[in-house]
Amino acid sequence: MSSYNRYFIVLDYSGTHFCGYQIQPNARTVQEEVEQCLSKLMRKKTPIVGCGRTDTGVHAKNYIAHFDSEVAVDDLEYLKYKLNRMLPRDIYVHQVIEVESDVHARFSAQKRTYYYDLSLRKNPFLSQFVAVETRGLDFEKMNEAAHLLLEMEDFTSFCKLHSDNKTNICDVSVAKWYQIEPQIWRFEMTANRFLRNMVRAVVGSLVEVGLGNWDLEKFKEVCNAKDRGQAGTSAKASGLHLVKVEYPQIKALHE
Repeated sequence: MSSYNRYFIVLDYSGTHFCGYQIQPNARTVQEEVEQCLSKLMRKKTPIVGCGRTDTGVHAKNYIAHFDSEVAVDDLEYLKYKLNRMLPRDIYVHQVIEVESDVHARFSAQKRTYYYDLSLRKNPFLSQFVAVETRGLDFEKMNEAAHLLLEMEDFTSFCKLHSDNKTNICDVSVAKWYQIEPQIWRFEMTANRFLRNMVRAVVGSLVEVGLGNWDLEKFKEVCNAKDRGQAGTSAKASGLHLVKVEYPQIKALHE
């Protein structure tokens, strides 16, 4: 029997005014905000473990973090209510649920899904949540290039330099563009794991294809080069949203 109880916190946050998820010195982060509020409610320092990092300006929906408690939390709905009362307006808690003690927010995750939203015109009402590209893009060609990502294994070309990854191998199961509004297109990418800056580097490279600067052969060369310097400039953080983290042990996180 475990000597502690483990709980998942399912939360949304707008990353615009955060320096990412993970705690760092002299910077406002999501982890620090949640930990401070949770620790007050639990009446002891209560660290949380997130499902992964998000960078400055990146948003999340259904982000998963866990915390442990030696004492069982009797009323999870009330804990959620109190957290939402205390947290700033750019963080919202959907659920607090008890899980088995061996289910880990980061290491038990089986798949993650990101959206990247790209507006074809300036939109002052969405500027914090989309990137803007007013030059004409060929989304058919971009989708042809995106389909090639499903055949890749090594994503070194799309990984931030000097990252501490043990491997750059990723299993991508979804990579596609589709229109969600007349002037907004979305890139959806699902994989078992993501490298630092991976989605933004992929999107920046697909934009090169959409602008006609690269053909499909050039995109293949970039993918196979295993060299971040060959890929496109990282797309802006504002368009990137972590939207789903899946666990084989838990089926009802996103209902």
